[in-house]
Amino acid sequence: MSSAAATPPPFGRTVPGNGWDLVDGVEPPARTVSVIVVHFDQQRELDRTLAALARHTLAPELVEIIVVDDGSPVPPVVPEGVTLLVQEDQGFRAAAARNLGAAHASGDILCFLDADTSPEPHYLERMVRLPSLLPETVVAGHRLHADFGDTPVSEPVEQAGPAREVPEPAWLRDEYRRTRNLLDADDRSYRHIIGAVFACTAWFFAETGGFDETFSHYGGEDWEWAHRAWLAGGIFAHEPDAVAWHDGADWAGRDENDRRRRDAENAEAMLLSRVIAVDGSRPRALLTAVPDVVVVLRSAPSAAAAFVCVDSVLAVLPQARVVVPAEVSSVFAGDPRVVAPGEAPIGRLRVELNECVRVESARPGDSAEEAHAAGHGESADRDNFSDDEAPAEQTRASDGSLDLLGGLREASTPGILAVHLGSTVRVISERSVRRLERWGADAHVRDLLVEACDIHPIAAHVRVAGYLGGWS
Repeated sequence: MSSAAATPPPFGRTVPGNGWDLVDGVEPPARTVSVIVVHFDQQRELDRTLAALARHTLAPELVEIIVVDDGSPVPPVVPEGVTLLVQEDQGFRAAAARNLGAAHASGDILCFLDADTSPEPHYLERMVRLPSLLPETVVAGHRLHADFGDTPVSEPVEQAGPAREVPEPAWLRDEYRRTRNLLDADDRSYRHIIGAVFACTAWFFAETGGFDETFSHYGGEDWEWAHRAWLAGGIFAHEPDAVAWHDGADWAGRDENDRRRRDAENAEAMLLSRVIAVDGSRPRALLTAVPDVVVVLRSAPSAAAAFVCVDSVLAVLPQARVVVPAEVSSVFAGDPRVVAPGEAPIGRLRVELNECVRVESARPGDSAEEAHAAGHGESADRDNFSDDEAPAEQTRASDGSLDLLGGLREASTPGILAVHLGSTVRVISERSVRRLERWGADAHVRDLLVEACDIHPIAAHVRVAGYLGGWS
C-alpha cells in the first residue's frame, strides 16, 4: 500500500522529534471534543462511565458524547444528549466501533474510552491539552484499576476508585517512568498506547486511515493503529494526571486460565508480527506483510545494472522491499520483495537510490537483526532544542564515512534526520517524509551529509556473470 500524501493540519504546530515538552506551560486554545465510548453488554459499567463524563470540567458546549454499541443482545440505554450508534455483532469489533464513532464525530479532538473505564472530572481537560497545540499528538491516559462491585454508579469515581483500587500493570507503569511519560518514545512505543484511554485530533485520526477493521478478536487493534500513527509522524505522550478507572483488574491480573491467556497473547503477537516490522516485534527471518525498510530505485541504465543493484541491496537488507522502475520489473518476477512503483509499501525507513549502486555485504560483526533493520528507532536522548531554536535544517560536514547500515541507524536518531550518503543515496524515515509534506521547513527535519563507503556506482555495461562469480 502506498503512502497517501499528508494533508495540512487545521491548526497548531509541530516540534522536533517527539519533543512535546517544548510546549510546557503553553495555554491551549479551546477546541471541541468528541468522546467516543465503545460498549458491549455492560449497561452498569456504561452508566458509571456516562455519569463520570457528566462531571467533566470543560465547557459543556465544547463536548459531545457518542456511545457505539458493538452488537449487544440488548442495545444500551443512554441519557438524553448522548448519541447512540449500533453496529451488528460480528465478533469483537472495537476497531470498527471506534471508526464508526469517529465518522459521526464533529469535534476537533477525539477522546476514546471503553464503557468500563470511567474518567475523573479533569480527565478530558488534561487529555485534550497537547492535541490542541500539537495536532500530531497521540495522548495515552492513565488507566487505573478498581473493583467497583456493587458500588453505586453515582458515587464519584475519584473517590470510589482509590478506595477499591487493585494493582495496575507494572510493566506499563515502569515503561511510562522509563520513557518520561513517552517523551523518550521510540519505534516500539506503540505498545504504550492503550485503546481504552487515548486521544488525538480528528484530523490526525483521518491521516492514519483509522483502525484496521479486519481485527475482529480481542486485542491488537490499538497497537497496530498506534504503530501506523507513529509512522505517520505522530507525537506520543502519556498524561499521568488524566486518570480513568477500569472496573476490574487488568487482563494479566485476572483469575483466568493461564493457558487461555497464553494462547490469546501468542495469537496477538503472531498477528502483530506480520504488520509491525520493527526489530523486536517482527519475525527474525519470516517475510512480513509490511516491511521495515523500503528501497526506492529511481532509475536504471540497464536491466543488468538493476539486477546487480537490487541483489546487492537485498544481500544486506534481506527483509526489505525494493521498488524498481517498471521497465526493469520483469527481471525480478520471481522475488516477492521486488515491486513496481504502483505497489510500493510503507516502511519505517526509506532508502532512495538516485542511480544503480552496488552495496557491499555487511561488515564482520553486524548481526542479522542489524542488517534487517539497523536499529530499534529513536534513542532515549534527543537534541535539546529550545522552543525558538529548533532549526528546520542542519547540515554537518563529513568527518568520515558511513555505510548503508550506518545510514539507517542515523536516520533513526533523535531530531528526525535525512541522511545523504554522497549524492546517490538518501535515507529518511517515514515519519520525516510525512512531517515534511505537512510542515515544509517547519518540520525540523535535518539533513546530515556524509561521505559514502561500501556503496559504489554501477555502469550500464556491468557484467552480471562476473558479479555473481566474484571475479568482477
